[in-house]
Amino acid sequence: MGLISESQEYKSFRSNVPQKKVIVDDNGKTHWTLYDAGPRNVRCPLVCLPPVSGTADVYFKQLLGLSAKGYRVIAMEFPVHWNIQEFCESFRKLLDNLRLDKVHIFGSSLGGFLAQKFAEYTFRSSRVASLILCNTFVDTEIFQQSPASSVFWMMPSFVLKRTVLQGFDTGKYENDIADSIDFMVERLETLSQKELASRLAMNCSSAYVEPQKYRDVDVTILDVHLRKFLQGRYTARDPRIRDPAPEEIREPSPEPPGAEAGAAYPEEMASDGQEVDGSE
Repeated sequence: MGLISESQEYKSFRSNVPQKKVIVDDNGKTHWTLYDAGPRNVRCPLVCLPPVSGTADVYFKQLLGLSAKGYRVIAMEFPVHWNIQEFCESFRKLLDNLRLDKVHIFGSSLGGFLAQKFAEYTFRSSRVASLILCNTFVDTEIFQQSPASSVFWMMPSFVLKRTVLQGFDTGKYENDIADSIDFMVERLETLSQKELASRLAMNCSSAYVEPQKYRDVDVTILDVHLRKFLQGRYTARDPRIRDPAPEEIREPSPEPPGAEAGAAYPEEMASDGQEVDGSE
């Protein structure tokens, strides 16, 4: 296991913020996994949606830091959905179950694309107060994998994981960035074949955003890949930010951590907005 998943901060998060599963369909098979931190009386919280390789707990630092300042943050992990329409309908049902009329959404990569599509889906009666989009996209054609999207469901897990890992940058990084990459690879190892296949299908199926449908929604755009376009120098952007010293840079672990990451932690199951104890 990596440094982050073994850190006291992460262990404290998993010990103090229970994982919940919220059922959103009548047959009890479709559930969202989430962590909810901060004051429950906040009715317009920040919702975090992960990228293809992410799970809900990749936002544990945001949950801990913002909830300590009085904000309510809900990190979510969406269930298996094979198209964007299914996702939007399921997400709307989840917000109904949580009794949330509006939310701020932070989305990274696929999470940001789905956040935009949900804002578009609910534009007649908006459920989105604002969008924060990190390294995301507005058209799946940039991946040039639309034909493959229809066959992801039959690909073995190791092929799907290799497809995702090809999107990870290689090279040397500051230690904290390298640790973060290792952590994301660990989280990727915990996803099932169906979860990965469905995410890649939504990521690559032909679709694009219609921004005119949510023109009244405030949007913040974050891009953390600036170093790639600045020849690796932070100082090219801001002279007050120093370049890392050589000893602060290392490569991420060459081998993906085992799938045993994420041992048993407190869990709860919820149905129709009611939480029940899911421990055995």
